[in-house]
Amino acid sequence: MKEPFKFKQFTIHQGRCAMKVGTDGVLLGAWTPLKNGPATILDIGAGTGLVALMLAQRSDAFSIDAVELDPDAYEQCVENFEASPWADRLFCYHTDWMEFVREFIEDGESHDKYNLIVSNPPFYKPPKTPSKVGRFMAEARMQARFFEALPFEELLNGVSSLLSDAGTFSTIIPFSEEMGFITLAEACKLYPNRITRVKGNSTTGIKRSLLEFSFHEIEPRIEELTIELERHIYTQEYIDLTKDFYLKM
Repeated sequence: MKEPFKFKQFTIHQGRCAMKVGTDGVLLGAWTPLKNGPATILDIGAGTGLVALMLAQRSDAFSIDAVELDPDAYEQCVENFEASPWADRLFCYHTDWMEFVREFIEDGESHDKYNLIVSNPPFYKPPKTPSKVGRFMAEARMQARFFEALPFEELLNGVSSLLSDAGTFSTIIPFSEEMGFITLAEACKLYPNRITRVKGNSTTGIKRSLLEFSFHEIEPRIEELTIELERHIYTQEYIDLTKDFYLKM
């Protein structure tokens, strides 16, 4: 069983989750802008609950909701929420994303829209011959990482329906998908306000894009982040971003 991952202010138990604690989730949780002091936050595809917990540590939001479809991940997320210092502010729904959106819209005035929405979405396309990789990836892990588990179009359509007029949406995706994702977002009237492109080290290409969207069309702020100088030797920029979370930073 995978050992719990201990952060400075909370612990992530992850033995029953397909997707374990990883750099993508930590980047999103640490990077997501909180400049507007969001009162309500939604995490789509919460997994272990890592991103929601990081945002609970960083913010004064009185309500942080999460949505998780996989039953094992949902139960583990709830356990991690309940064991944290912010249990009274965290709640996870066990449901499909589009069903969550439909129910939210149907309830109408009983729900205020979210000031901040975040998602570390699945983005690995399934192989053409999935049977050949069965021994390498469990079915749950495959589902968690494949586009089909949460298509970008469904993600963005739902976000545009649940985000408040002055709210923001943050996500992390492969750099190769950046332009296509932005095009899909703009069709939903969501526009990039901030883009940070992530490299593993100075000699590698850009692997990830951290993106912040809102309903306001402005010239986006574009930056680059390098994680390591060399193996396990981190850049000051990455240390500054994550030092409130990692035990050894």
